[in-house]
Amino acid sequence: MAETETLSLTQAHDLVVAALVANRTAPDNAACVARALVAAEADGQSGHGLSRVPSYAAQSRSGKVDGFARPALEDVTPALLRVDAGLGFAYPALDLALAVLPAKARALGIAIAAVRRSHHFGQAGAHCERLAEQGLVAFVFGNAPKSIAPWGGRTPLFGTNPIAFAAPVAASVDPGHAPLVIDLAVSRVAKGKIMAAEKAGRTIPEGWALDADGNPTTDASAAMAGTMIPIGEAKGAALAMMVEVMAAALVGASLAFEASSLFSGDGAPPNLGQTIIAIDPGLTSAGAYGERIAALVAAVETEPGARLPGSSRLAARARARAEGVAVPAPILAEIRALAACPNG
Repeated sequence: MAETETLSLTQAHDLVVAALVANRTAPDNAACVARALVAAEADGQSGHGLSRVPSYAAQSRSGKVDGFARPALEDVTPALLRVDAGLGFAYPALDLALAVLPAKARALGIAIAAVRRSHHFGQAGAHCERLAEQGLVAFVFGNAPKSIAPWGGRTPLFGTNPIAFAAPVAASVDPGHAPLVIDLAVSRVAKGKIMAAEKAGRTIPEGWALDADGNPTTDASAAMAGTMIPIGEAKGAALAMMVEVMAAALVGASLAFEASSLFSGDGAPPNLGQTIIAIDPGLTSAGAYGERIAALVAAVETEPGARLPGSSRLAARARARAEGVAVPAPILAEIRALAACPNG
């Protein structure tokens, strides 16, 4: 097991900003990316956390991702936004969409944002959670470069393609209750977890991935070169295809098998897509939503041994605020080297 070093959230944020700014990224974009990566690390999602910094820096340094891009928003209809991420990082584009989408959803009951020419969008549930904190039910779909084969096939055509959902819990019942957040990749694990294991020098559990020859593997490097195993076998592969429609075809982005890798600086921009849907539950339910969601959550929370999906992130988040985040030493050394040696 690799040694770790603990950083405060502020130290982690500042280090990520320094590494990205040193590698052809605008300071405000770097800060936006850093907020997302550090938040993922704090939530226990290291595959979307600081382990991403070296590959992000390599891509901004090579121009595969434009670290100076400014996302552009197009107000297409009263219910529809289109956001062009400009082949830059996804997070500034998502921030732009999430700033405007709530008002549209409240006015019309439902609204959608289609984000194109985008990049890796990290912890999908975090974007939904921001909408749920404003009283909206939300879905996020995002595609990723190929890593899953259609069920029965051997060639990867679909990405791990995250689906995320969040819902507010009635403030009148429990004002301090966090939103319900469900965030899952259609592979058994997110590929970022395998990348994080590779960088930290750890093996992975059997059942996560196959090597390039289609054999089960616990070697993280062999898994990165192979394919991911979908959840639910054929059902998971079908979900992966659904997300390709929702996040790529619906948006006009690259399909998974057309997109370049998110883990290296080589190749063309990945040109990924994301779709965000926001719903006003008070309008759809004629005011009944608050009581109904409270009853549902209470039924789960009072079941012995049960817990709400996503609840572990809250404990991890609180611990990180108090104690900081433990980062594997090899990852930290790489990020510090990037920050110390500008390559712009």
